[in-house]
Amino acid sequence: MTPWVRLGSSGIPHSKDELQLWQRGEEFSIRVTGHDGDLMNSRMHYSEDRLAQLACNEIADRPLPKVLIGGLGMGFTLRAALDALPTRAAVTVAELVPAVVEWNTGVLGACAGHPLRDPRANVIVDDIAKVLRSHKAEFDAILLDVDNGPDALTLRANSWLYSLEGLAAAKVSLRPHGVLAVWSVAPDASFTARLERSGFDSRAVTVRARPGKGARHVVWVARRR
Repeated sequence: MTPWVRLGSSGIPHSKDELQLWQRGEEFSIRVTGHDGDLMNSRMHYSEDRLAQLACNEIADRPLPKVLIGGLGMGFTLRAALDALPTRAAVTVAELVPAVVEWNTGVLGACAGHPLRDPRANVIVDDIAKVLRSHKAEFDAILLDVDNGPDALTLRANSWLYSLEGLAAAKVSLRPHGVLAVWSVAPDASFTARLERSGFDSRAVTVRARPGKGARHVVWVARRR
């Protein structure tokens, strides 16, 4: 069997752990030290695709849709968003780890069809929480593909995004009737309740890691009241 080869690593701001990029043949994996398994894998991204599709389909008829994505990952969420949006859309990605952007402009770029080359895409190397706090009524949709979802794995500070305070910040950043879509590795009834308390009408959609098979993940699609 072809062995895994480590291509690079990077520290995670405000964490003792690091991200590592691995390759085996045409397959790529991003892992977090101190945790078993993949954080992301290039062979299993259908649920990330569905995150973008479910959100962007809700706003694709708007004349100049603006989308904010929290987390670049391997670029699959961004790719699916661009494919679902019109040519006059604008998509901003907030990515905390600079190396992830470097990997996506380099060896990872082809995995998702080089979405960073699309003129509609713009990357901000910053904390998505900071971006949310600094924008008011600007986005038609916000997609959170950060960590493992409400049960934050990589960085405990990510839990803020899924708190009542974080959801309030997301609501303020959205335009009227804007959409918040959140990816999670597993269901979370308490998060569903927080969405409702925060002024969102939401539904939880089960999505698979691969089309018709693989692990079952969850995407919340929540519309601002």
